[in-house]
Amino acid sequence: MIRLITFFLICFFVGNAIVLPAQDYTTKKTVKGKLKKIWDKGMQYNLKGEDIKAIKEFEKALQIDDRFIDAQLQWAALNYELKRYDLGEIGFEKVLAIDPNYNKKVFYTLGLAEMRQEKYSEAAEHFKAYMESGAKNKTLLAKSERLYKNCKFIGEALKNPVPFDPKSLGENINTKNSEYLPSLTADGETLVYTVRERNDEDFYISIKKDGQWQVGKPIHEINTNMNEGAQSISADGKMIFFTDCGGRRGYGSCDLFFSEVRDGRWTPAENVGRPVNGKSWDAQPSISSDKNALYFCSNRSGGKGESDIWVSYRESNGKWGEPVNLGEKINTPGKEQSPFIHPDGQTLYFMSNGHPGMGGYDLYFSRKQKDGSWGEPQNMGYPINTKNNEGALIISLDGKTAYFASDRKLGTKDGDATFGDPLKNTDTDLYQFELYEAARPQAVTYVQAKVYDTETKATLSASVEFIEIESGEVFAKSFTDYEGEFLICLPLGKDYALNVSKQKYLFHSEHFALSEDMSLDKPFLLEIGLQPIREMVSENEPEKSSKPVILKNVFFETAKADLRPESLIELEKLRKLLEENPQLRIQLNGHTDNVGAEEDNLNLSEARAKAVHDYLVEKGIKPTRLQSKGFGETKPIDTNDTKEGRQNNRRTEFVVLN
Repeated sequence: MIRLITFFLICFFVGNAIVLPAQDYTTKKTVKGKLKKIWDKGMQYNLKGEDIKAIKEFEKALQIDDRFIDAQLQWAALNYELKRYDLGEIGFEKVLAIDPNYNKKVFYTLGLAEMRQEKYSEAAEHFKAYMESGAKNKTLLAKSERLYKNCKFIGEALKNPVPFDPKSLGENINTKNSEYLPSLTADGETLVYTVRERNDEDFYISIKKDGQWQVGKPIHEINTNMNEGAQSISADGKMIFFTDCGGRRGYGSCDLFFSEVRDGRWTPAENVGRPVNGKSWDAQPSISSDKNALYFCSNRSGGKGESDIWVSYRESNGKWGEPVNLGEKINTPGKEQSPFIHPDGQTLYFMSNGHPGMGGYDLYFSRKQKDGSWGEPQNMGYPINTKNNEGALIISLDGKTAYFASDRKLGTKDGDATFGDPLKNTDTDLYQFELYEAARPQAVTYVQAKVYDTETKATLSASVEFIEIESGEVFAKSFTDYEGEFLICLPLGKDYALNVSKQKYLFHSEHFALSEDMSLDKPFLLEIGLQPIREMVSENEPEKSSKPVILKNVFFETAKADLRPESLIELEKLRKLLEENPQLRIQLNGHTDNVGAEEDNLNLSEARAKAVHDYLVEKGIKPTRLQSKGFGETKPIDTNDTKEGRQNNRRTEFVVLN
């Protein structure tokens, strides 16, 4: 029976042969006599798959005529197929020495033989020679271009290795089974990962206590007797998005599903639905920290290659919008897989076999540009990437620690380990390593809060909005969950205003000055009480006021009552509150710290309260609904002995008058 490889060899090396009338070498068309009998016998062995015998016959032919180019070509090709790459290289070079134009594909295959021997600079030259030979095979030309770029990259990467010292996550996580595809909550205390035992893939969860991962436990509410695939846990740990390929009812070969934590248990999984899922393969999700962007892989139509990375954004009605392809800078004609969007919202990590790399699947990262597009992907370097297939990785909130799956065994030298490919079911364990600085995402902290009614103490469903103060643009917009909680990740390097609001309640604001603090390692954990707006009371009742609401994002010029432009965000929130609740009357209060003369501080506080009063009047609020008063340094809410305390005492607030 004729083997596929034999057919390939014949087509590959003979089909494009160029025979010149006045050539000074022998070809299979010009061979005669005893030499032809040896050639025919060699080809018969070749067609039967008896490669060693075929090689010996071609060697006999070359002993008689060392310029028998087809015998030399077949000898080289068979040695290459037998993984005798050094002999294949020698043979192909002899073919080129006889006639470099006889079969242009020899340049390409010689490059492959040299790559297998890690002769990357030589291989690059031969791939380039094939591209410049005038060859017409578009498939091989594309492959040559990719391999040429790979070889150039590998040469530089080997000369400039990046720091890489992987450590096992320990025996509480890693077992005799395979563990891979991890995901992590924002606080770094909850790890979800996939475990494969025999042919069954399930999700496990581990909690970190005292710096140690506890024994992973299966998530019974989600796991089935079918395979649960790649998953992504939300930053707050309350949602999981994952892949299911047939165990649950779906639209295509693989669909995305989700589950939520309710009353301490995971809810039954639900299909994410259209338009995210379709007839195509839709898999490997990564949910953004605010749960409003879902990145995933798909081979749907409209992509750039075999599988692409797409993103769908949650719309105002809670539904997922039409997926958007991340574009040709990220996606190639090859395969892009296992996206991970870091909580900074600006850095994407992914696997690809289409960008220049070490070979197989490499790991890359890309940073979002100011216009919202993705920048040129950067290879994460050697020895993070090797000539083998690298698995997916995730990065901790602070950007310093990377987690990944590998079949690396402890005790091997860095770069010598053979990394496993979870997509091909090889045995793997979970590891972590310190990520070198150039590949780190933007440093991030997070705000986690519970919102409640100040009178009943009941949790509230409220609107949450974070605004970048400098640009005035909304950074994140969300709602509290059914427990009245929210978690939002904030990249360091900018200042943010938080506004929490609900109809029939006074809003609450916070200010996060992160523009200068680039080493913040503690999150903000808040309890936010919203005051209900009371109905109007009769004129006979005594006048009462609400608790003060501090306007934490109203700013003035130093030692002046001039409002700074960034104050407009919060002042507009107050104006809107008054417009939506026409019965409200408020008093604006100004306060200072104790620096300076007491009388000066009183005058400054009065002027600042009046400045806010005047702004609201200018924007259409009736003066009869507003009062203003200054208290100077007489009502501190913090110590005046520290910079932070004095800053808290310098405040503008309002109270509702009944």
